[in-house]
Amino acid sequence: MIGEQKKGFTLVELLVVIAVVALLMAILMPALASARSGARELLCKSNVRQLLLANIGYATENDGFYAAAASDMWDGAGLHRWHGVRDSLSGPFDPLRGPLVGYLAEGRVKECPERVNFVRSDDWDTSFEQGCGGYGYNMAYIGSRTWQSGLGGAEAFRAAYAKTTRTTEVGRPGETLMFADTAMSNDGTSYIEYSFAEPPFAVYGGKVISSFYMSPSIHFRHRGRANVGWVAGHVGARPMARFEKTSVYGVDSSAMKLGWFEPIDNAAFDLE
Repeated sequence: MIGEQKKGFTLVELLVVIAVVALLMAILMPALASARSGARELLCKSNVRQLLLANIGYATENDGFYAAAASDMWDGAGLHRWHGVRDSLSGPFDPLRGPLVGYLAEGRVKECPERVNFVRSDDWDTSFEQGCGGYGYNMAYIGSRTWQSGLGGAEAFRAAYAKTTRTTEVGRPGETLMFADTAMSNDGTSYIEYSFAEPPFAVYGGKVISSFYMSPSIHFRHRGRANVGWVAGHVGARPMARFEKTSVYGVDSSAMKLGWFEPIDNAAFDLE
């Protein structure tokens, strides 16, 4: 029809549409971010469970003894770890020479999918545990025998790190930590990989030394929670407990999401 005009959107209508879209995005983005974070947490739990099953498989084929966390720890060599072996302190760990190689997919520890951004370096201060994927092993009670009473002398302690706990010695498998999310910070701004889940108090020769706290290594990277794998084979998330002390490096552990879950004692690590 002559004179008919096509009606378009007015400027006001376009602005309203843009405002609605922006509002929807503002509402949906946190939910999407939370969903992605939740997915990474689930993948991390799967990784921890694989470590549990690998160590259980290792014990099954080694007279009930779990893999050693650091068989040369007493000598200070730092060449043997549960996640690999290396020929020099400045070199990387070779996961295909580690004790769990035959029980893990491709023989390697999978890295935690959470974006921790661990520092990578050939320097000893940052590479001494590199290759553990952001996971730590309960060396104090499972991956060694430093908990055993009656130890005395260098040879006894050397043997205590080389030999480990037996499956039948774990009194509460469902309540004893084997692996967990871990990290360490020696500068208060960045993270380095750390392959041990340290209990709050050191244990040597069967004695718990409660006069000082260990530097916490459990990393509550999943929205304030850490994934914990228990000796019985199940994995769960635990929230971070309040802990205000600084580490041996002078780092505010709480600010770096490093600490322990309740109770802050050795109960979740111990064998009894």
